[in-house]
Order: sequence, then C-alpha cells, then structure tokens
Amino acid sequence: MKGIILAACLLAGLHTAAQQTVTISGKAQGTYYMVKYLSKDTTSLRPEVESLFRQIDRSLSLYLPGSLINRFNEGEKVVMDVHMRPVIRKAQEVSRITGGLFDITVKPLVDLWGFGVVRHQKGKPADAEIQRTLQRVGYDKLLIRSKYLLKKQPGVEIDCNGIAQGYTTDVIARFLQSRGIRNYLVDVGGELMAMGHNDKDQPWTVGIERRQEDTARPEKGWLRLTNRAVATSGNYQRYFDEGGTRFAHTIHPKTGEAIHNNIITVTVTAPNAMTADAFDNALILLGVEKGLAFIREHPELGLQALYIYKDADGTVREKYSEAFFEVQ
Repeated sequence: MKGIILAACLLAGLHTAAQQTVTISGKAQGTYYMVKYLSKDTTSLRPEVESLFRQIDRSLSLYLPGSLINRFNEGEKVVMDVHMRPVIRKAQEVSRITGGLFDITVKPLVDLWGFGVVRHQKGKPADAEIQRTLQRVGYDKLLIRSKYLLKKQPGVEIDCNGIAQGYTTDVIARFLQSRGIRNYLVDVGGELMAMGHNDKDQPWTVGIERRQEDTARPEKGWLRLTNRAVATSGNYQRYFDEGGTRFAHTIHPKTGEAIHNNIITVTVTAPNAMTADAFDNALILLGVEKGLAFIREHPELGLQALYIYKDADGTVREKYSEAFFEVQ
C-alpha cells in the first residue's frame, strides 16, 4: 500500500513538473488584473481574457458611454444580456438575505455623496437632500420580468460596482476551466479566485490586510486558498473628513448615510468571487459582532470574514470567524 501511495505522489509531482506557470497581467475596469495558472501550453490567453473584460464593460460599466447599465439608468427598461442577468439576480438575492444592506439601487446616494463617476467633495449633503434621494433607492424598486430589467418608478438607477469585479473574476475562472486549466489564481482589483495548487504543489498564497498596532492602516498578512474566493472592502481609501468625522465611500442604503463606523477593513472568503464581493459591504455595515453572528447564522452561504477595526480607545484590533484561516 505504501508503494502505491509513493508512486501516486511521484506521478503527481511529475504531472506538476510538466506544467509551467503562466502569468497574464494588465489594466482593466479602472484597476489591475493578474491571472496566473499552470499549463503545458504556454500560449498566452491574454487576447481572450481582455475580450472578456470588454464584453463585461459593455454590459456593466458606468464609465463606458452607451453601456447596457447606462442605458438602463437613462431609460425605463433593458433586455438583460448574458452578463447583466446573473449579476442582477445575485444582487437581488443578496439584498433579500441582508435585508437591503446590499443594494445596487444605491447609485443616486453614491452620486449625492460625491463618490460616483463624477467625483466631487461638497461635504455632507443636507438631511433633506438625503431623504429626497432615498425615495429613489430600494432593491424592491427593480423588477425582473423574463429577459427584461424594469423600474417600478422613475429615477431609479443602479450601480453594480459592489459586485461586478467579483463577477468578472468568476467569468475568467470559468474561462480557464473551459480550457482544461485546473490550477489557477485570478485577481481583478483585489477580488480573487483560487483553484487547485501552485507550481510547488501547495495552496495558493494571497496577501490580505491584517492588524497593525501603531497605525490606522492595515499591514500585509497571508491566506492560503485551494478552492476559494476572497474580497476585501475598506474605509481608508475613498473618504472625506468633515467636522471631526470621516465619511467613507460605503453608503448605507437604508439611512442614506456614508459610513462612519469603526471598521477599517473586512476581508471575506466565499465559494466564488461574486459572493465574496457582494457580502463584504453588507458585513461592513453590520459591524463586527453582528457581522460575525450573521456568518454563523447563515452557514449555507459558505462565508468567512476577518475584521480590522478600532475599539473605543482607538486601538486597532482584529476579529475573525472560526474557520477564516483554515486552508479552504
């Protein structure tokens, strides 16, 4: 029996040795991307990967004039394409599960606070402006009817930036699978999907943000993944300060307020990148204790999370769900 096991291990090693690590990287969707995979065929897949980015942008990019999402925001309805359909359905599902803490109709509020496509820093909007804008927000104001996406009232607009990069990561992962590639790491702007192992026959190791005692900014940590996705959302990159309060780009869809809680970052792992990407903002809004309780109460979602936050005296701390650092 030992001989059989040894032979199997040697064959696995030879199989891995016959493959090479291929890396593709570049700029897309306003950020970077990196695709790393093992293959005997080292012919670059860059043209196909970048074609996928262009297809998704034509569907979901707010920055591309004439995109499908912009046509919806400017009109009343659209016929959803192969990319918009799964993103909208997933967004509505996450909205229901989180009680509306994740909501793609938050776009009017994002624009109002100055974090949208047209950036501005006018400061905190007046309460009356926030209340007026909230009347155009709510995932229940969208209607999916067969292939159509419709608005239940005028003025509803959607922003899929909180889920689209995770979706893109998954699309590229499925493309690699379709080419017979079983060992890969896909990273689109920090939304990652890992499958299989690296060229050393070890789980993929990815950088994450961990606690750092002497500053509000996180430091680098590491996470090992074999069949898992990871996404991080933080409040230290896009924000403005006013009246001693720091307002970050995450907007609460129920109150209309830009978030100003004690969370620095939350890193989420999930079975796929779209799920991790969608839930990271909701978990920030829930906060540390409620967020970790939400994960325990919904084991069917397959979520794990690491919070970095400031306690009452300003000390930077971290807290994470039970299985977060297990090889996943």
